[in-house]
Amino acid sequence: MVMRLLDIFGLDRRRPDWARLADRLDRRPRPVDPELREEAQLLHRRLSRFLQASDPWMLRKTGLGDEDLPPGTDWHWRPRLLCGQISPQAVVSPDNGHRLGEDAALWHDCPNRALILRQSPRPRPGQAACYAMGIEMMGNSCGFLSLALDLPDDALPGLGADRVLQLDTVMDAERPITIYARINLVQGPNTETMLRQLGHPAEGVGARRRAEFDVAYADLANRPIERAWLDLIFEQPHLNAVGINDVLVSHHPRAQA
Repeated sequence: MVMRLLDIFGLDRRRPDWARLADRLDRRPRPVDPELREEAQLLHRRLSRFLQASDPWMLRKTGLGDEDLPPGTDWHWRPRLLCGQISPQAVVSPDNGHRLGEDAALWHDCPNRALILRQSPRPRPGQAACYAMGIEMMGNSCGFLSLALDLPDDALPGLGADRVLQLDTVMDAERPITIYARINLVQGPNTETMLRQLGHPAEGVGARRRAEFDVAYADLANRPIERAWLDLIFEQPHLNAVGINDVLVSHHPRAQA
């Protein structure tokens, strides 16, 4: 079985015994060959992706109902962060740019990194997102906090000036906090952005918020979009806790005049 898994991941059976190497370093710390570290990091990313995609919660996902998507929708996506288990599921004092699975990262300028991140399962039936992400803000000196979500490549071919990008979220918070959504569209050296306010999640616990981005109003060149990501930006992230219970991104044709 182990050999078959190595074949699936395209790994050489003759590669190092990582457990034995780790034991040696525990007993006698010393510099490691950079190429060996790169190999370990690649293996870690591949295995983490496999564990997330094969999470039993992924198999129990209920899917989307027609009421979740506008007419004409031909693409929709939910971040893996909310679909499968990440490792570790809880992080204390995350660094700026800390990765949360394959397609998410947390960016902040908190001097003391007074943050706690926690992924938790959502066991109630009928929920499309299998996991939620909680962000606890322990300090009062943080000026910027953003969760960046990388849109997958299959979102890009149909995304142009004739499309409307739609964001649906379900979030709650201990105290009222203003949250913005910003879409970033990359064409060569240029990045066009559009910003929308999602409101104050604490006004309705678990309330659904929707934002639309009409791509026709972005100053795009007549060329394909090469990359896109979505930022969820938290204004004045002080002494608060936010629960991101669901994020659904889709696009559909814009109405013709």
